[in-house]
Amino acid sequence: MAMAPQRKSFPRIFLARAEPFRLAGERVFLRSPERSDYEDWASLRGRSRNFLAPWEPSWPVDALSRASFRARVARYAEDWRTDQAYNLFIFTNDETLIGGIGLSNLRRGVSETASLGYWIGEPFAQQGYMTAALPLVLAFAFERLRLHRVEAACLSNNTPSRSLLVRAGFRQEGYARQYLCIEGKWQDHLLFAILREDWDGRDLEKVPSTMGS
Repeated sequence: MAMAPQRKSFPRIFLARAEPFRLAGERVFLRSPERSDYEDWASLRGRSRNFLAPWEPSWPVDALSRASFRARVARYAEDWRTDQAYNLFIFTNDETLIGGIGLSNLRRGVSETASLGYWIGEPFAQQGYMTAALPLVLAFAFERLRLHRVEAACLSNNTPSRSLLVRAGFRQEGYARQYLCIEGKWQDHLLFAILREDWDGRDLEKVPSTMGS
């Protein structure tokens, strides 16, 4: 009798845990979102709305509502469970919420690829926090999720984001016309990517340590 082919197994890390998943570095730590984060998240996003709007899709009318946030957290949990996306909040070491970062649109099989996205609250921009957070996510992507490639896109006029990606080891690979609908308009983007071998060749002593709880 022929044996059925074994299904390839992938890391399933969003299982029942007493504590939220956590990645820790020297300046920041990343944690899976919790319902209890609502007040801090809504306050930070609200104060930063004008700062973030040029770089994000248009906000729905209920963007900052508690119900919308609860739905967001539930979707994040389901995405983790099904290996579709991994979204995390960024905190300073004194537990101040300052932004978010994550991997979405995971493609397994012949691709082993994900898309990177991130945002930072206006009071914390250009202070090196995202530079500290990004290596934690990349280590997670390549070491824990065993991805081959992480992609990112940014508007051509988003100089801080472009510089961040280059510093982290991403290489610009192309230019996509009307790639994403940002602030209600289809806009051109620069395309970047980093491969596992690019990451393996970096000086890991300069990269913050990672841990899971």
